[in-house]
Amino acid sequence: MADEVKGEDAFLEEIGPIPYKPDAKPNETMVFKHYNPDELVHGKRMEDWLRFSVCYWHTFRGVGADPFGQPTINRSWEDGTNSVENAKQRLRIAFRFMNLLGIKFWTFHDRDIAPEGATLEETNRNLDELTDLALNLQKEYGIKLLWATCNLFSAAKFANGAASNPDAHVVAYAGAQVKKGLEIAKKLGAENFVFWGGREGYHSILNTQISTELRNMANFFKMVVAYKEKIGFTGQLLIEPKPKEPSKHQYDYDAMTVIGFLKTYELDKHFKLNIEPNHTTLAGHGYEHDVVLASEFDMLGSIDANTGSPDLGWDTDQFPMDVKSCTLIMLAVIKKGGLNPGGLNFDAKVRRESTTVRDMFIAHIGAMDTMARGLKGAIKIIQDGYFEDCLKVFQFFKLS
Repeated sequence: MADEVKGEDAFLEEIGPIPYKPDAKPNETMVFKHYNPDELVHGKRMEDWLRFSVCYWHTFRGVGADPFGQPTINRSWEDGTNSVENAKQRLRIAFRFMNLLGIKFWTFHDRDIAPEGATLEETNRNLDELTDLALNLQKEYGIKLLWATCNLFSAAKFANGAASNPDAHVVAYAGAQVKKGLEIAKKLGAENFVFWGGREGYHSILNTQISTELRNMANFFKMVVAYKEKIGFTGQLLIEPKPKEPSKHQYDYDAMTVIGFLKTYELDKHFKLNIEPNHTTLAGHGYEHDVVLASEFDMLGSIDANTGSPDLGWDTDQFPMDVKSCTLIMLAVIKKGGLNPGGLNFDAKVRRESTTVRDMFIAHIGAMDTMARGLKGAIKIIQDGYFEDCLKVFQFFKLS
């Protein structure tokens, strides 16, 4: 382990951009075998269809810990502190990593990139300093911010939710945090801004006033819309559905639930959905269900490209490696005309046994190749036209 850690910086220095090599052998893992960003497919460059993004939290804040074990990952660029300087070093490494992969977008939570201070004022100063650096790195590497989000679930204060919390002081703090989040999103040119309500829900219905909490959430989102317009932030607002974990029941259960909520409170003109297929399967649906449903209602904004293990009942955030599943996802994306301004964000993490930087590359490369195969498969289905013809026949009989 120690030798591996010492060699990580040298490894990053030694390798060049990941090449496209379609004839590569199985043991050649540091090459793309299917993803060719400049290849013209169905009227667009492959890169423009896929719009890949690296997520900061799993890739650069993940340490391999789980409820049953201590951290297993020790990166050579980390100095063991929660300092601003360490955060800056981590951010520089992240942009080098994205650049070598040829990925043009990234995503983060506010608390991922900058250490939380003793006060909100200190925390915001830290954010300002780190986002100043991020802005320079974006310009240097030509990488854009796909979306930003606020962590409104980890801190103890959010144990009973953020926007739905019964304590007005907590709601006010969440509002101040989102206010800053929107400001830094505008500063960095974010194309979207995501809300995931991990604590917006309940563990027991006996101590919950559902209608009050949903109304409070809606009012919170209306204030978000108002401030977004006030500061001139033009990014798309997104809500990410998930049925459970950490709450027993989350109010953003699945795509249909969120769409119903948005329409009920007249927010559907301001928000779309960020769909994570791992969450979709946790809700008891097929992998592609929420992507297809959101697209049918013109509410699909972006996708967190990951998967889970169907035999497990929790959110495992694995890299997508199943070609059939990715084909069905890309079929919906192509029919929609693309994901812009959204993208395919790899909200996924290496397993705790995978401790090297090479593993980080291999995981992303494999997922990018799989999504590229899914794109090509979806195009073949559209060009064949068989399934579309079947739907037309069905529609004829239904109408007659």
